[in-house]
Amino acid sequence: MSVSGAPPRVLTVAGSDSGGGAGVQADLKTMLALGVHGMSVITAVTAQNSLGVQGAWELPVAAVRAQYRSVVDDIGVQAVKTGMLASAELVETVAELIGATDAPAVVDPVGVSKHGDPLLAASALDSVRTKLLPVATVATPNLDEVAQLTGVRVASESDLRRAAAAVLAYGPRWVLIKGGHLTGEAVDLLTDGSAEHWLRAPRYDNRHTHGTGCTLASAIASQLARGQSVPEAVTAAKEYVTGAIAAGFALGGGIGPVDHGWALDRGTPAV
Repeated sequence: MSVSGAPPRVLTVAGSDSGGGAGVQADLKTMLALGVHGMSVITAVTAQNSLGVQGAWELPVAAVRAQYRSVVDDIGVQAVKTGMLASAELVETVAELIGATDAPAVVDPVGVSKHGDPLLAASALDSVRTKLLPVATVATPNLDEVAQLTGVRVASESDLRRAAAAVLAYGPRWVLIKGGHLTGEAVDLLTDGSAEHWLRAPRYDNRHTHGTGCTLASAIASQLARGQSVPEAVTAAKEYVTGAIAAGFALGGGIGPVDHGWALDRGTPAV
């Protein structure tokens, strides 16, 4: 494979968001902003806007497998990120593919959309626990996903350690418990079961936060592909997504997206 002069390569395995705020679209925007070459495996197509998800159609396993092999076998990857996987069959297929790929994997165990729309079949939860989490370098569940996967409900910052232990029991090397749904500071806990890293950021009074989970996981994968350690990658990704949330903007009649290009020059585009 020819990689001379190429930037680090990151592959997202996720669903498409027609509104452009989350999913593969958010992943690729994040990767561009962070200086890596983004590539994609589409697992599902959604009809989605600022108001919610109006429809979702998963792709056949054969199509997902073919996309993955096409990219990895020719171009290669320095990191893989997963998002919406929809069904148990797709979860197990993607877990198998990742397990055979020599690159760090960031698993965002997407269960529901920002609007509460289900993006993962209930029957797929056990496959996430037993197949996907064990091949994750970093798992990045939010508090709803922690509850969905482990039954642990987080009411305060003091519960984050217990939540992390419950997710780590399924086998990821590291877990980042995202405390964004708590009140007060936006605090996350990154741990491998021994080392702990508490990441804090101011909470911005901005409702336009569509795509934060996808963006954070993609930013972590991008930094891992650039050679950073897990704690370094997560710290840098947290800084990036905090800036993106602060710059989030209204779009449509509902919840707008974070601004993936917040740190880029906003001058007149070249023509």
